[in-house]
Amino acid sequence: MQIIQTVLALALTLGILVTLHEYGHFWVARRFGVKVLRFSVGFGKPMFSWYDRHGTEFAIAAIPLGGYVKMLDEREGPVPEELKDQAFTSKPPSQRIAIAAAGPIANFIFAIFAYWLLSVVGVTSVAPIVGDVSPGSVAERAGLQQGMEIHAIDGRRVTSWRDVNMRLLERAGEHGQVTVEVSRDGSRGTVDGALNGWRLSDDAPNPLAEFGITPWRPAVPAVLGQVAGDGRAATAGLETGDRIVAVEGEPVADWFALVEHIRNAPETTLTLSVERNGEPRSIAVRPASRTLEDGQVIGFVGAGVEAISWPDEVLREVRYGPLAAIPNAVHETWADTRLTLVAIKKMFTGLLSPTNLSGPITIARVAEASVSSGFEDFVRFLAYLSVSLGVLNLLPVPVLDGGHIVYYTIEAIRRKPVSEHVQALGLRIGMALILTLMVFALYNDLMRL
Repeated sequence: MQIIQTVLALALTLGILVTLHEYGHFWVARRFGVKVLRFSVGFGKPMFSWYDRHGTEFAIAAIPLGGYVKMLDEREGPVPEELKDQAFTSKPPSQRIAIAAAGPIANFIFAIFAYWLLSVVGVTSVAPIVGDVSPGSVAERAGLQQGMEIHAIDGRRVTSWRDVNMRLLERAGEHGQVTVEVSRDGSRGTVDGALNGWRLSDDAPNPLAEFGITPWRPAVPAVLGQVAGDGRAATAGLETGDRIVAVEGEPVADWFALVEHIRNAPETTLTLSVERNGEPRSIAVRPASRTLEDGQVIGFVGAGVEAISWPDEVLREVRYGPLAAIPNAVHETWADTRLTLVAIKKMFTGLLSPTNLSGPITIARVAEASVSSGFEDFVRFLAYLSVSLGVLNLLPVPVLDGGHIVYYTIEAIRRKPVSEHVQALGLRIGMALILTLMVFALYNDLMRL
């Protein structure tokens, strides 16, 4: 069932973004009088197809990892004389540039719309209040302390931990100073410290943890909020609402202390002191074992914590009017664009590990998680992925839109097309590069399973 949900989430996510991207190409091509032969969402043999009054075939294919718009093109075969003026190749370079750029532009427009929608509806997030600072970390060097709320990093406003993560990602691997605007107990000021080339881990980067910040969170008592029907907790007789007060006679301070006890005792019987409806009782449970990616074996019992209730004073609601939301949406889209470009640059310069490159499996898992998390998370994920798709397609790599734009720009300047030999060579290089990146991304995905 989980696999089916993940596949459906991937299909939904890529289906939305690919359709928008290809529709950009399609819409502008139609406006310039280019005959579109096929609009396909997905690759491979069409599962469903239909034709419009212009003779364009619309298809949904079996492999939901992309899509394409096929236009009448003299490079792909003879074109009847009466249709030559509708061929893509008959159009001036300026129009071909516009058609090639329309796909990525459609992705940016969608991201702006998505962020505009979130801005108008309103978003409630947890304020980025520091819970703890790791000794010797960048955060400690910068002077961050427990209880400080972060308002800006390097002059750029932040209202949530997501914003903080994005700002820190941009500074990964750098030297120089980081400046943080903070407040505590009603007073506001700035602190700063040296980055000293701090880096993210290769496999599972966590900017906050590696910067040295643990977010503040309310006390989480060891109360069971969910008990899996087929787990060891249910088998032992534990129920939703049970409060665990001790393990093997040792008092349990909070949920995290309970988790630590269980993780450290795979296939070992533990005696839990439990309060149920105010009455004490003793329950023995034997945690099952699970092997993590790094080979570590931990225990788990199939139970989850009771939902956390956040105090109103740490919640921040951000909401804009319809007009005021427009510049905010543009700002959010530009922030995602900047982050994507910085990440690409840092991968090429070695400041960010290529193992962070993700493929369809990771995208599917994140998509499924964001769909499950709710409307806001899914829309944010779609917006960020749409921006990434737009940026990557504008890279000057043959076979991508950016590569075609480069060819057509050169043609406009030279007044003649780039030679077929050069285009064929660029096509082979571009295909080799894209396939290499796809294989590497897929390998990273498999290593994360």
